[in-house]
Parts: sequence; C-alpha cells; structure tokens
Amino acid sequence: MKRLLRIGFDIFITSFTPIITWFFIGIIIDKRLTNVFTLTYPMQCLMGIIISIFGVGANVSGIRDKNKNSANNGIFFGTLISIILFGTVAFNCKYYIKFMNMNENTYLIFGTYSIIQILLETILHLILNKLYYQELNKKANKLSVIFICINFFTLICTALITKNQLYTSIITLSLLTIFVIVVFLKNVTKIDFNFHIKNCIKYDSVSCSLNIMFFIVYLFGFSNSFSFGEKYLVAITFSTLITDIQWDMYTAIRTVAKIDIVKGKFNYNYHLKNAIKFTTLLISSILIIGFILYPIYNPDLLIVCIFVSLHIIDFIMAQSTEIKMCYLEIEHSPFKTTMHTIIACVIRTIVSLLPTPFCTITGQMCDAIYEFIYSSIAYRRFKNCRGD
Repeated sequence: MKRLLRIGFDIFITSFTPIITWFFIGIIIDKRLTNVFTLTYPMQCLMGIIISIFGVGANVSGIRDKNKNSANNGIFFGTLISIILFGTVAFNCKYYIKFMNMNENTYLIFGTYSIIQILLETILHLILNKLYYQELNKKANKLSVIFICINFFTLICTALITKNQLYTSIITLSLLTIFVIVVFLKNVTKIDFNFHIKNCIKYDSVSCSLNIMFFIVYLFGFSNSFSFGEKYLVAITFSTLITDIQWDMYTAIRTVAKIDIVKGKFNYNYHLKNAIKFTTLLISSILIIGFILYPIYNPDLLIVCIFVSLHIIDFIMAQSTEIKMCYLEIEHSPFKTTMHTIIACVIRTIVSLLPTPFCTITGQMCDAIYEFIYSSIAYRRFKNCRGD
C-alpha cells in the first residue's frame, strides 16, 4: 500500500497540476480557457503510448533481457520521438483546434502551450520510470514536485502580472525546458543504442494498445461530443476534471503489480486488498472534489451524474481487472492478453463514434465490462492449469 501511495503521489501531483492550473487561468484571464484541459486531453494518451514503450517497456526489457542500458536508451529514443510528434501537433495547433470543434482565437496560444508542456512532462516521466525500477521513489517524488512547482507558480504568477497569454506561455515553457534538460543530463548517463523495441512493446503491450485506442477514442469522441454544444462541453470538461487525476493514479496499481511479477514477488490477494483500499480513497476524492467545484462550474447536473456514476462503476470493476491483466500479460501470453485488450478497445472506439454526446462514456463501459469478464475467466483457467 505504501508503494501504491508513493507512486500514486507522483502521478497525482503531475495530473493535479493541469487541472488546478486551468482552473486559475480561467479565473485570471478567461473562464473559457478551463476547456484547454479537455482540448488537449487526447495528447495525454499520446504521452501514455510513448511512456509505455520507451519507459515501462524499456525498464522491463532491461531486467528480462539483461540489457543494462535499456532504460537510458528508452529515454533517449522516447525523447526524440516525443519532440517529433508533439512538435508537429503544436506547430499545426490551429487545425487541431478546428478538428475538436472549438474556437481557434480563444484557445490557440494556451492550446499550443499545453501541448508543449505535455511534451516536457513526457520526457520527465520517461526518467521517473527508470527511477521507479531502481526503487528510487523518493528521488522521483522530488523531481515531480519541482517540475510541478515550476510549472504552476511560474504560469500563474506571470499570468497575474502580465495577463498576456503569449508572454506567460514563453516564460513558463522556458523554465520547464531548462529543468528537464538538467534532469535528463544528470540521469541519462550512458546510451549505446542497443534498444530492443520489439521486446519493449511486448512487455507493456496491453498499456500500449490501450493508449493507442484511447488516443483515437478521445480525439474523435470528444470532437463528436463537443459538436452537440456548449452544455455538453462544460459538463464533459467538469466530469473529466474530477475523475482524470484518479484514473491517472490508478495506473500505480498496474505499476506495482508489474514490478512484483517481474521480480517474482507477486501475490494476487495482497495486491487486490491494497487495490481496494486505494480505489476507495480515489472514489471518495471524486465525490469531495465534485461537491466543491460544482458551484463554480455549474454544469448540467443530470449529464454530470451520468458521467461520474459510470466512472465510479468502472473504478470498482477495474480493481481486479488491472491486476489480472498485468499478470496474464507477463506470465501467460502477451499476445492473447493484448489481443483481447484490442478487441475491447475496438468495441469502445466504435461506440465512441456513435452520434450521441454520451458516446465516450458508453464506449468506456463496454470496454470495462468486456475486460472484466475476460480477465476473470482467463486468470482462473491459467491458475488452474498451473495447479496454483
């Protein structure tokens, strides 16, 4: 449980920053700018793809394949690819905004800022994953806090002083870039380009597949939902704000389980017990944050209740699903586990393209139910075959 809380804390402070940042930016400059969080939400899934392959996958490969420089190589190649992908989106941000059915004049500057900030965050998380697998969690915590403080205080203070979006973005991104470069140079000590990309994808194939599908779901799903008007844009943004941190923190369950499986210390009942405690804390925080923020955003109550209730049901099912899928991926069959994950995500993607403002949450529930059923059956069969 202590490890869950430590890793969850790293994820919490990283996820909490954009939420509280856009909340204050909305108050200081323009209330509509709160929606930048939802506008660039698909980019977080793109970050997840890169971290899955070049962060988690590279570290597992370093242990399984005895490639001592795998983590460093993953950070190096992940950084290059991140610069290319996020840089391309940032350079063409106005077209991205139009695709998302939002106003270019309102969101262009801070939309570009958010994309570049996620790029820098991606590089930092590649480094943090190396520290996790070296069990240097305190050091990872420290780096996360510093990054968060630089981002939040610089952005908010500059916005208060200048009220100018461009100056605020340039100053904040400059300081963040300097910090990330320093962290990179101190923690990536040796690169030999001996990188097994195939194995890196295989060892975290489920998460990688999920993030690819989530990128498609949120990119096209949010674009679809936002086309139904401002009422749904505000309600979806609010629901996402109060659940996104918790979903990000939920990945700590998978991270801890995967570390123990790789090191031969896995115990399902132990992990499930901690997962239940962790989930209870997360669901409680959703309700508390929602209660506090509702009078400020004043979204449509019925729409919000539908979205949040379904998120909570998904949290409850995911307690066992995450652990079982992680175990099946490493100990049973990466191919079969990934295949079923892809099937679930394909169903989610198809449902998310339906012409309804509830397309994304409906697709999410279809995905959750499928994976819950598959993981329960496959885990039980595999354990029975092994005689455990």
